[in-house]
Amino acid sequence: MFRSVARSAAGKNLLRRGYATAVPERKVAVLGAAGGIGQPLALLMKLNPLVSQLALYDIANTPGVAADVSHINSRSEVAGYVGEEQLGKALEGCDVVIIPAGVPRKPGMTRDDLFNINAGIVKGLCSAIAKYCPNALVNMISNPVNSTVPIAAEVFKKAGTYDEKKLFGVTTLDVVRAKTFYAGKAKVNVADVNVPVVGGHAGITILPLFSQATPKANLPEEDIKALTKRTQDGGTEVVEAKAGKGSATLSMAYAGAIFADACLKGLNGVPDVVECSFVQSTVTELPFFASKVRLGKNGVEEVLGAGEPQTRT
Repeated sequence: MFRSVARSAAGKNLLRRGYATAVPERKVAVLGAAGGIGQPLALLMKLNPLVSQLALYDIANTPGVAADVSHINSRSEVAGYVGEEQLGKALEGCDVVIIPAGVPRKPGMTRDDLFNINAGIVKGLCSAIAKYCPNALVNMISNPVNSTVPIAAEVFKKAGTYDEKKLFGVTTLDVVRAKTFYAGKAKVNVADVNVPVVGGHAGITILPLFSQATPKANLPEEDIKALTKRTQDGGTEVVEAKAGKGSATLSMAYAGAIFADACLKGLNGVPDVVECSFVQSTVTELPFFASKVRLGKNGVEEVLGAGEPQTRT
């Protein structure tokens, strides 16, 4: 049944992360599924053997994406939904809702420039989530995450459905980039690398903790500074490389799929599932902060601190 997953590089990586042989029924919705992030994310979620139902929603073009993805011989059944009148049907019974909806960054734009547009989109989607699947885990990808997560929290509070354990800002791409860049500089196998990333999900708020990176490499301070800046500017690097024709869509879809997979494993009772995420937190005086989070059957089981740096030798 999982042969198609095992044949794909993404699927192999997801399978290596551990599953039970008998898994519960789980419905996942992707809101913004026809977009640049949404389409590859839909593909990756179709490959995930933990997903039994995959609901793909957007304001246009979703039937084609759903038809295309549905032909893949993996576990989940796929349905496409278009427009606000079908949003409720897409959300009913969802365990996890992933939101990549919104406009992408273009050259010269900061994440703050996206706020006025994407804030309204997120508000509308979260109002529907509060109505149709208030107990779902919400994975926020729409930028600026530093702002869209607090907006979502306020929408849920107004609806009386807010649960701080079930709202996540997806900062996994910062971790993915930090791992990749560190492995290249340290000349170690990237599959063995772990780098926690704390703070936020925009520019200098992104704080990769290379002092806690494993395996330890004892890189000089100038290399650490360069790696930190490249991680912080990773989104801009892609926007500029695409010359106005897109932002980080493929790598973001991969990161989104990794985090959604972690949420599903937590829901299914897999122990010791830890990922970095932008969540309500008391790690600092800020109401929301990205750090390591232990995931479980209720979403956030524990918000972990920033940790201690390794001593240099």
